[in-house]
This record gives sequence, structure tokens and C-alpha cells, in this order.
Amino acid sequence: MSKRRPYVRSMDGWWKKNPYYVEYMVHESTAFFVAAYAIVLLVGLLRLSQGEAAWNGFLEALKSPLSIVVHLVFLVAIAYHAFTWFKLFPLTMPPMIVNGKRVEPGVVVGTGWTAAIVASLVLLGLVWRIAA
Repeated sequence: MSKRRPYVRSMDGWWKKNPYYVEYMVHESTAFFVAAYAIVLLVGLLRLSQGEAAWNGFLEALKSPLSIVVHLVFLVAIAYHAFTWFKLFPLTMPPMIVNGKRVEPGVVVGTGWTAAIVASLVLLGLVWRIAA
């Protein structure tokens, strides 16, 4: 029977002691939802390659109440993941200097969000145009 070393016990829940680490761990855990949604998209691509019947079956499965709830959970988790990702931009990139002044972190975050929203709306518009 092995005994647990005292210093190992002190590491239990280390990330819960600092709010920054808690937020970081929550951010990192939402990456699982991003990966799960990527798998859903890959399954859709696979079904599309298998023909019209397989594709239509996939589309019907997406209309189920369980699928809708799961996709809503994906949406919330991925939105939080994106929010925290953009929030990290000013901490991970070198300082931006415009006209001799450093660009404020809020401007960097806002620009990232604006670019993401515009790209999403353009993509949504293209998809609706193709589907119509």
C-alpha cells in the first residue's frame, strides 16, 4: 500500500485558489465543446458524401429536440470560449502602437469581436443565399 506524499495533497485544487486560474480552466474546458461540434460537422460531411438518403437522415436527426438542446449548449459554450479567447488577445500579442500611442486592450478585444461578428454575418448571408 503506497502512501500519498504530503506535497502532492497540497496541489489538489490548485486552480480553484485564484480566480484567474478558474476562468482559465473553464475556458480550456469549453474547448471540448468546440471539438464536439467539429465532430458533428465531420459526421455531416461524411453523411453528405454517402448520398442523398444519408444526408437527409442527418438533417432529420438535427431536428430532434435532443439535438436542438445539445446545439444550444454548444452555442453557449462556444460563445463563452470565443469571448474569453478575444479577452486574452491583448495579453498574448505584442503591444500595438498607432500614432505613437499604445492601443488600449478594450479596442483590441472590440476589434476582434467586430471582425468575428462581421465574418459570421457574411457567412450566414452566403449560406442563406445558396439555400434560397
